[in-house]
Amino acid sequence: MAGSDPNAGPFSTTDPAMAHSAHPETVDRPATRSSVAGLVRSLSQEFEESRPPVGLMAATGDVASTMAADQERHRQARSLEGIRRSESGSRPAASSDDATLASPAEHIAHKRTDREHTEPFENGYHFPPKYPWQESTKHGLVSFWKFVITPWGFFWTVYSLNVVAWGGMLFLLLCNAAPAMCTPDCNDIDSPRRKWVEYDSQILTVLFCVTAFGLAPWRFRDLWYLLKYRINGDYSGLRRLAGIHRGWFRLPGSQELAASVGPDNISADVPEKCIPIPAKSIPDAPLTGARAPATPVWKMEFAIWTMVLNTFAQCGLCGIMWGQNRYDRASWTTGFLVGLGCVIAIVGGLVMFFEGKKVKSIEGVPCSERDKERLAQDQEQGLYHYNNIKDKKPKQKVRDPEANPEKK
Repeated sequence: MAGSDPNAGPFSTTDPAMAHSAHPETVDRPATRSSVAGLVRSLSQEFEESRPPVGLMAATGDVASTMAADQERHRQARSLEGIRRSESGSRPAASSDDATLASPAEHIAHKRTDREHTEPFENGYHFPPKYPWQESTKHGLVSFWKFVITPWGFFWTVYSLNVVAWGGMLFLLLCNAAPAMCTPDCNDIDSPRRKWVEYDSQILTVLFCVTAFGLAPWRFRDLWYLLKYRINGDYSGLRRLAGIHRGWFRLPGSQELAASVGPDNISADVPEKCIPIPAKSIPDAPLTGARAPATPVWKMEFAIWTMVLNTFAQCGLCGIMWGQNRYDRASWTTGFLVGLGCVIAIVGGLVMFFEGKKVKSIEGVPCSERDKERLAQDQEQGLYHYNNIKDKKPKQKVRDPEANPEKK
């Protein structure tokens, strides 16, 4: 055939389309490599900006704080029953907090002060109201159920039940609550009591590994950002930490930002040092119109190091429990490492909890439709709520007469 390749076989062809179909893997391999590389880069970026999964302490505190806040508001229920608007100027009923023997002038000033504490903010925002204890308990149980039916909620509920059950059994065994297991003696290494103490300790060690090692990648990522800031002086490390822990940490200088600045409204004149990385993780615009003060950096350092030390303590516990048998292992090492890991984790969690509570008390918490309806209903009835996170009358500062003497 004219123009044909003499060296071509009977099935060879010079058609590019047929050549592509004959060896598709040689053409698709670069595209596959690029897609895998893009997926790895995407996952890496998501990990750098992601928040740690909700741990046991955080999940428990979130549910408990809802119920505790409602109970706190209930304890102040009767203190607000006397704060009613009345055009006739009649004296309101005295409450448990306000029952004092005051003169009419003092009472008028006291009433005016109470009204000021119940007024909404300039932008119209009002903190959520209190509820009766029956309603608040029901609301807390509903919130807990909504948490349980989620995948993470169900996991942490089962996990916490195991920790409580096995930990409670270990406590009872250490207190010699089962004399029948002390055969031939309670302290005999082969007695049923000592064997079950070992079983419980091994199970608890495995349970503690779930949080200590499961959250280790996020803990050491935070430590890396912290070391970048402290050792290299790279301020972007602190900005990334601010974006990850936006619920309780505020960057230095962020308290000076306008109240309208938020994830969807970052103007060009906002200083870069006040913007977390990524910028979308900047705290929401405060509902009250007031921003919380900057969080001391040492609190971020303290929280990160406590979580990292918790992982290190668990490494030591695993080495002791699985590297030695119960005959050779020193009895004090297990209790020391378990106590150390628990204490440092709890202290670090408390720092984040109280700082987050402080931020919410200043910047506000969202009001649900149920809260707004309750506020409007109580206002129609003449019952007004203190406009703070506890729905409680603020404590008045006592002035020192020696520091500010009256002029005669």
